Amino acid sequence: MFEHYKLPLLPFRLFMMRVLRNVTIGLLALGISLSIGMSGYHYIEKEPWVDAFANAAMILSGMGPLNPLNTDAGKIFAGCYALYSGLIFIIIVGIILAPVVHRMFHQWHLAHNKPEIEL
Repeated sequence: MFEHYKLPLLPFRLFMMRVLRNVTIGLLALGISLSIGMSGYHYIEKEPWVDAFANAAMILSGMGPLNPLNTDAGKIFAGCYALYSGLIFIIIVGIILAPVVHRMFHQWHLAHNKPEIEL
């Protein structure tokens, strides 16, 4: 997926395409995760879609639910969704930042491992 450390840096245009691809993947994962949360709140807790969106978004962002939960199944779902949300947040950040971090390390490696010229 990434160029080998002995190869030159990827041209900036291709690098930006890689960043755009990873941001797209991250946003897709975010959308799927939000859909899972909304579905759970709507079908398990019987919340309207707008309230389900608000609660799912708040848990996914780490803020916590807005409305109190009424059923045991809803509480179990919210707990599992909160655990999932913590992990998916870290994964999404990793996906989005991977090309940038790789490029930084690649530049550092190229700058610090130049062959010495003998005179």
